[in-house]
Amino acid sequence: MLKFEFWSIFEAVANVIILFVLLRIFLFKPINKIMDERTQSVQKNIDDAEKAKKEADELRQQYEDSISEAKEEASRIIMKAHDDAETERANIIQKSHEEADQIVNAASETIENERRRVLQQAQSQIADLAIEAASKIVGANLDDDKNRQLVDKFLSGEEGDK
Repeated sequence: MLKFEFWSIFEAVANVIILFVLLRIFLFKPINKIMDERTQSVQKNIDDAEKAKKEADELRQQYEDSISEAKEEASRIIMKAHDDAETERANIIQKSHEEADQIVNAASETIENERRRVLQQAQSQIADLAIEAASKIVGANLDDDKNRQLVDKFLSGEEGDK
């Protein structure tokens, strides 16, 4: 059935070796080259993705820092505005107290001036009445200027005694 002939086995082995060499040259080398290129391409994509991730992390950190700085700045602005408002409120209150004091002082002066005027007017009327009463009692018309001075002096003296 099976005959083993040396030349047949030799031809089969030679054919296998030739086939292996041809496959190695024409099939395995190009496939290995394509596999190496594909591996390099995948590795490059991985490296690019890692680089992009690193840049994205840096940008995210920058944005977070910017937001943090903006919040701090907003807080400082709010505190400054609050302090300015408090200072302005204190100034307005102080100004209103000063104006109120001025109004009270002016009113006091006006009242004092009005009181003096009323007292002078009352003194004048009292002097006129006293002179008129004295004239009726004496029955003669006395010198108005001398009488007025006498009554004014008397009333001024009475006012000083109170």
